[in-house]
Amino acid sequence: MTQALLKPITLNDLELKNRVVMAPMTRSRADNKGNVPNDLMVTYYTQRAGAGLIISEGSQISKQAEGYINTPGIYTPEQVEGWKKVTAAVHAEGGKIFLQLWHVGRMSHPDFQDGELPVAPSAINPNAQAYTPHGFKDTVTPRALEIPEIKAIVQDYRNAAKNAMDAGFDGVEIHASNGYLLHQFFVSTANTRTDAYGGSKENRARILFEVLDAVKEVVPVERIGVRLNPSLHGGFGITLNGDTIPTYDYIIEKLNDYKLSYLHLTEAAPSVKNMPDAEPNIAKRYRPLYKGNLVINGGFKQETGNQVIEEGDADMVAFGVPFIANPDLPERFAQSADLQQADQNTFYAPGAKGYIDYPTLAEAEA
Repeated sequence: MTQALLKPITLNDLELKNRVVMAPMTRSRADNKGNVPNDLMVTYYTQRAGAGLIISEGSQISKQAEGYINTPGIYTPEQVEGWKKVTAAVHAEGGKIFLQLWHVGRMSHPDFQDGELPVAPSAINPNAQAYTPHGFKDTVTPRALEIPEIKAIVQDYRNAAKNAMDAGFDGVEIHASNGYLLHQFFVSTANTRTDAYGGSKENRARILFEVLDAVKEVVPVERIGVRLNPSLHGGFGITLNGDTIPTYDYIIEKLNDYKLSYLHLTEAAPSVKNMPDAEPNIAKRYRPLYKGNLVINGGFKQETGNQVIEEGDADMVAFGVPFIANPDLPERFAQSADLQQADQNTFYAPGAKGYIDYPTLAEAEA
């Protein structure tokens, strides 16, 4: 009997060979001038083309959006050309790949902004650390965006999405999670605005739907995914409160108005599940509310990944760290083979080590 994870699925018009999604993961290998995807990245993604769907690492939509060293962009012609090599190689291996559109907002640093302040919904320091060209540095208090600047950022998402399609991606994922710019708007502890982008949950969510409406002008809506993290607490300066889950209930219900490719949600961390304002089981809460394809992420293993699909709480499961050390993860699941362990010391280090040198099952047995 075929495992649930290994059954094919169709996302609107896109046929996937299995339900094992490669989660977006920053790997900091675009270590050249201009943050251009390089040959190492071509190899890395091609090795993992056995995934039903690859979601690329977050790629900044503009220079302003950058907040980590050596992360690829999607706003210059050179970056588009670099990504074309990645998508062509993945497609040649029968894979499907979406690009994740990323703006880090207040998680940036003046070192990335020519000495200027990062931008955010409100001038609130996340009190975290940014990974700059000069090492880890404390974040600073950002500058609150003016409304015309918000409108310009929405257009940056649109332009980046068009570039992604020009680069050959099968679709795009809007990164509205993990404490980055769009997430910062949702959370009342990070957004104290009193204009059309603050206050009510409808106002705090407004920017996401403006981005969606702009992106779907250049990408078919059935090729757009959205990533959310409703129970993030303590990371990137994001804290939960009584507004949080009602805001996500509103956002996710409203997303039903769009025939998205999928909604990508992250489960609450174990340390957060018992907090009073947290939702301890994201998949179970939002599966009844969201009518489209649901991807769930967050610490899943082969057994629990099969289980969440079999129980009807998700359609696909995204795996992060297991894909780092196991480029052939679906094949290992098919054979119920042991998984290799990833070397955390090389997650963000330059070069091939810990990036493209993990053997497949066939290579390990040769």
